[in-house]
Amino acid sequence: MGLRVLGVDPGLTRCGLGVVDSRPGRRVVLVDVGVVRTPAGADLAERLLAVAVALDTWLDRHNPDVVAVERVFSQHNVRTVMGTAQASGVAVLAAARRALPVTLHTPSEVKAAVTGSGRAGKEQVTTMVTRILGLAEPPRPADAADALALAICHLWRDGRGAAAAGQASSGATPAQRRWLEAAEAARKGGGRILPSSGRGARRPGACG
Repeated sequence: MGLRVLGVDPGLTRCGLGVVDSRPGRRVVLVDVGVVRTPAGADLAERLLAVAVALDTWLDRHNPDVVAVERVFSQHNVRTVMGTAQASGVAVLAAARRALPVTLHTPSEVKAAVTGSGRAGKEQVTTMVTRILGLAEPPRPADAADALALAICHLWRDGRGAAAAGQASSGATPAQRRWLEAAEAARKGGGRILPSSGRGARRPGACG
């Protein structure tokens, strides 16, 4: 049985949302992708409410099995990180109300999962997401691609996703093969994997 993941790249100005399904043979397919936007000058409560309403809509529409959210880290711009953390909390709460499991992935973990390098740039992530999902054009803006990368990261780290991947690793991309090797090494060593440093297939970048 395939796994459906909603990836959330949290933010107040732009909150990326991406839904993907796992398929046999290590395949990942796009279900939906979009970005929730709120005006920077709007009241904070109104902005958070807009994000919450959009998340509720996506959760009801796509009924994911799990929600993957980017883990927030401290940055120099305190105002930016505060908004990101607040949007992240909205996403976690929306999932918890539906008794959905939530996983948090660091940016380095996501980059390592989809590109093979924890220091990859945004364009590298977007390029690999486009290739992995077989899209005709890259998801835009970067927040949309990041949300899809989060969902892909979770699938490839999930036990069920790893089992499916093992059945067809010969057809995996180089990044997938490196991730599989790292996952297998971590399982054998009893440790954790560490990073290396619309409905249907909607048009990438379409808003939900």
